[in-house]
Amino acid sequence: MKLEAKWDKVFPQSDKIDHKKVTFVNHYGITIAADVYMPKNLGDKKVAALAVSGPFGAVKEQSSGLYAQTMAEKGFITVAFDPSFTGESGGEPRNTASFDINTEDFMAAVDFLGTLPNVDREKIGIIGICGWGGMGLSATAMDHRVKAVAVASMYDMSRSIGKGYKDAYTAADRQAVLDLVAKQRWATVDRGGVPVGDYHEHPVIDGKVISGEVHMLPETLPADADAVTKQFFDYYRTERGYHQRAINSNGMWNDTIQQSFFNFELLDHINEIAPRPVLMIAGFDAHFLYYSQDAYDEIKEQGNAELMIIPGANHVDLYDRVDVIPFDKLDAFFKANLK
Repeated sequence: MKLEAKWDKVFPQSDKIDHKKVTFVNHYGITIAADVYMPKNLGDKKVAALAVSGPFGAVKEQSSGLYAQTMAEKGFITVAFDPSFTGESGGEPRNTASFDINTEDFMAAVDFLGTLPNVDREKIGIIGICGWGGMGLSATAMDHRVKAVAVASMYDMSRSIGKGYKDAYTAADRQAVLDLVAKQRWATVDRGGVPVGDYHEHPVIDGKVISGEVHMLPETLPADADAVTKQFFDYYRTERGYHQRAINSNGMWNDTIQQSFFNFELLDHINEIAPRPVLMIAGFDAHFLYYSQDAYDEIKEQGNAELMIIPGANHVDLYDRVDVIPFDKLDAFFKANLK
């Protein structure tokens, strides 16, 4: 596997940390490409570490890398990785996702961190962004090596894909989506196993399932685009956050991705994270704020969770707006709980 040698992130490189590109293999045998960010001059000192990934359809050169580099500046060893089947990581077919394999990606990142001589294995946490917030919560629930978890703009991908926006799918809508996916799967068979692209979440309007075309987001923003499309476009399709390897910037998801998530509830066991601490960060104006609110409501009585809502922030603001992302809060949270 050949990784890009030059710095090709959408954020500037910090001179306060050391950086290198690495690979590691998950328990499904897929090679994961990643960036390691380390504080300078650690010597023999052992410090806390963080595995970082997301958003869903992004690459490590975007938001997760920014989070990882910033937290390294605050003293943590961090690894930001491309999930299986995406970016520079391995796995076929390309541009797909799987709740179990992608949860394993986080646990494989923990494996990797634990091999680094400066990492204290008893002080490892996770940061998950967007769809990898849900994956991070799921991984933490089952991996007791993870001592604390923080999520930003969290998506529950199984709920989003299987139930639609604001759980709007009717029983008939679900069947209509599965009908479409069944047809697309036969089409893949007839192409010799070669998938094509489509949306990972299908809107259903008056019983009609809406499919994608060439890219997740349009080449140019339509004049009548809704607010959420504008937010995603402003990050993924402009100089602000565009990256050629990101599905959301330059491609589409595999057109049968829905089957991995449709009958699975990603957050069924987040109550088992306790007593380990959970920090959920979401924008007040985020269209999927309710995911964080519902997850918090499910576990708040256990006393290990905190929900931080950022006034005036939308979902995408927490991808890269350093004046909005509460990095000092993340720093304090992990330093208090990885000790």
